[in-house]
Amino acid sequence: MVVAERGLVVEDAASGYCGAVVGFEKSYDGLFVRLEDRRGATRIFAMRPKAFLIDGKPVTLERPKAAQPAAAARTASGSRAAPQSRARVARASRLFVEGVHDATLVERVWGDDLRAEGVVVESLDGLDNLGEALAGFEPGPSRRAGILVDHLVAGSKEQRLTTSLGEHVLVCGHPYIDVWEAVKPASVRIKAWPTIPRGTDWKTGVCAELGWGTPQDGWRRVLGGVRDFRDIEVPLLRSVEELIDFVTAVE
Repeated sequence: MVVAERGLVVEDAASGYCGAVVGFEKSYDGLFVRLEDRRGATRIFAMRPKAFLIDGKPVTLERPKAAQPAAAARTASGSRAAPQSRARVARASRLFVEGVHDATLVERVWGDDLRAEGVVVESLDGLDNLGEALAGFEPGPSRRAGILVDHLVAGSKEQRLTTSLGEHVLVCGHPYIDVWEAVKPASVRIKAWPTIPRGTDWKTGVCAELGWGTPQDGWRRVLGGVRDFRDIEVPLLRSVEELIDFVTAVE
């Protein structure tokens, strides 16, 4: 076991991502470590046995028991805050999301990072429009498309619509029915997201169960509960950060 002290540089054995330890995340499926690469971007990785490399040797990380010293200023996504500067000119590559709520939530948490990297986020207004959007966008070696998908689970409609899109397109998603559900319940002051019967509009059903009024009222509650990455479930964090890495890997 190696204590993951802040600043320790490790490599994720599965992906080859190398970075320094800057923090930790808890989720229903375990503990995750946040690593920061040389550009100041961060990603999170599950702290599984022998999942990391130090000097080429497999190691198991454990969280320090002592309190960590105060960290440097960071953005809402957990990345190191860069000095104030003008936003970068937009890249050719682009990040596509399913709807306006997805785009707004991504902006709330990753907006500073996206502006610094020059990444434009575009709403598809429904995943059914993905094929048409990609045909117009024309992904290529220097023009990548990252697709963020809700409810990306085996056998789903979402999975069928996002297969075989080409080497210049990366699809990442989360298991939640809607991006609202990727917000931690405690952040919106509920014990858990309610289960809504099939055939009922999910947002309408949730608002009825929780007494939130209309879906518009409910969305204001959800967005108001999100301050930074700590209010977001790990599957969404990992997906967005992987997509940002993908679309910023080319100039």
